[in-house]
Amino acid sequence: MSRSVNVVSSRKRRKKILKSTKGYWGARKNIYKVAKNAHEKALLYAYRDRKDKKHMFRRLWIQRINSFVRQYGMTYSVFINKLYKKNICLNRKTLASMAFNNNSALNDIINGL
Repeated sequence: MSRSVNVVSSRKRRKKILKSTKGYWGARKNIYKVAKNAHEKALLYAYRDRKDKKHMFRRLWIQRINSFVRQYGMTYSVFINKLYKKNICLNRKTLASMAFNNNSALNDIINGL
């Protein structure tokens, strides 16, 4: 009995990888073995960087809050500590957007501490 291979699904699998690596440099876009490795590596980087993006935004928010509260002779850590003691529950993203866009609202919060 002859060996049967499913050419349709094999070709579909290869075409899917080659389509997703379109635009890559050199052999990474048109040689299946190389493209498959490049595609797997790209997926790993994408997963890692989705996590890293959250850390980078948190760092940005902290920098924006810190630069704003230093105008009032306070550090970031002192400001956050005072917020917790007063039970003001605002996250860093909200505080940073207030510092960046709505200075008067954050100014009122600082004066209330």
